[in-house]
Amino acid sequence: MRVLPDFASLNLVGESPAFRRALSLIDKVSGCDATVLVQGETGTGKELAARAIHYLSARRASPFVPVNCGAIPESLVESELFGHARGAFTDAKETREGVIAQARGGTLLLDEVDALSSRSQVALLRFLQDQEYRPVGGRVVHRADVRIVATTNADLGALVARGQYRQDLLFRLDLLVINLPALRERGDDVRLLAEAFLLRFGRQYGTGKKTLHSDTLDFLARHQWPGNIRELENLIHREFLLGAGSEIRVTGSRADADRAAEASPRRSPTMIDFRAAKARSIAEFERGYLVQLLERTNGNLTLAARMSGKDRSRLGKLIRKYGLTRSQFAQL
Repeated sequence: MRVLPDFASLNLVGESPAFRRALSLIDKVSGCDATVLVQGETGTGKELAARAIHYLSARRASPFVPVNCGAIPESLVESELFGHARGAFTDAKETREGVIAQARGGTLLLDEVDALSSRSQVALLRFLQDQEYRPVGGRVVHRADVRIVATTNADLGALVARGQYRQDLLFRLDLLVINLPALRERGDDVRLLAEAFLLRFGRQYGTGKKTLHSDTLDFLARHQWPGNIRELENLIHREFLLGAGSEIRVTGSRADADRAAEASPRRSPTMIDFRAAKARSIAEFERGYLVQLLERTNGNLTLAARMSGKDRSRLGKLIRKYGLTRSQFAQL
């Protein structure tokens, strides 16, 4: 029996049977170049699964390029995917590679593939049929050496039945399918994940070790986690930063939440002026946003700047302002 890789190093943590089945599939599909569809509710770790497929494959030394399909304007889909020649349209002031070319030799993640418009679905289908493409306004047809992994939190079959998704595109995507279980279906994995987050935040912020109070363990076991792993991570992150002492205590009750807020050294029982409150809220938002952005991009500043829509140098200054470093978030 083959031993599974060290998925924990890829931030995939869990021992439940449903999750281990998903890990086993990830291990198997990483050995080929066929298109993979990763399905699961929001927050179940679909992008992490896609990254694991890439980094366990022979393509690991080449780029992993994630694209949020829902964020691409319909009029720019072909340009975003295939690139364009200079002068191809009004704003095409220079020749530009698309994400398919950027992922050359590696893996292209099509995140939220269910969000593609009808026109976008046609463009993607043509590419998947023969792995060939032509940049917008270009004359030369290129062949892509790229592996496609798509993710969705929707039932594509139901969308097809309602006429909202192309059946022929679903057939192209529905070759190798990995279903990630919801956190509420993973039993004690919720505790393992919470402990893993505590270790990570401890290293990230350079603080002492923190543990989970028994009340927290009870809450973790009974909560339904509609936001799945992302909800759990945000909860542990918030309590790690704001909670007092070395134990994380969460019960879910408003009274306990109010007591934790009053006990937090980061909060003052006295009212502060509007300007100070606004500045603190902005700082908390900016740092939280940067941490999530760098975690999502594994510390890749160029990709982080692109995803955030900020200039790379300005984003770098903002990261340094909050004492963060790219190396803290680098993928092992």
